Amino acid sequence: MSGATVAEFIAYWEDEGQAYVRRGDYDWMASLVPGKRVLDIGCGIGFATQALARRGFQVLAIDVLPECLAATQARVAGEPVNFLQADVSALAAEQYLQIADFAPETVVCWLMGAPADVTGARAGDGGMAVATYREKTHRAVAELVARIPTVSALHIVDRTAIPWQAKDIGRDTLVRYHNDKTLAGLPFAGQRQHALYRKLGDNVVELARGRPQHPALKSVVP
Repeated sequence: MSGATVAEFIAYWEDEGQAYVRRGDYDWMASLVPGKRVLDIGCGIGFATQALARRGFQVLAIDVLPECLAATQARVAGEPVNFLQADVSALAAEQYLQIADFAPETVVCWLMGAPADVTGARAGDGGMAVATYREKTHRAVAELVARIPTVSALHIVDRTAIPWQAKDIGRDTLVRYHNDKTLAGLPFAGQRQHALYRKLGDNVVELARGRPQHPALKSVVP
């Protein structure tokens, strides 16, 4: 779990995010993003926003938590980044207009997460609360993308754990999941050739022994 409170969540992601930075994971994700103007939904404490800004993107970073936005602002000080505190699942009209006026070409939603206080996660729930929160948020992001005429790409990154040898089967499952859940009824669809993986750990068996240093795989749907 990534923490019950906002403070615990931020501490968790400070450690986790630094590990991804050292491995070049955020730079890899940013290298896959097309366009020049990016809407970063669920910016967290700013590692993704920083990677995007350093590649020359103009970024509008959104998060529901003011503490996360403050951390991101500190991390990307001096970079071409704008900020908006908003819940993408319940955008006010003026918030949507601010997003539309920014005219993003790509929307990214990377490593979606939130404190247990937000997701409702509890010990012993088998991860259902987190999965439900992620599914709801991804759907809200996709519905927002469908409303913004300037957007040509939606880029979702998440973590999962399967044997590396099964990545081709996982790719089919991933695309089917997003087409059936995230993108159902919307005017775009995921395609298999756009489902990419990056290996984060060497041994999926680590999952049976507790929290690993890194999950085994990360899946990407540009």
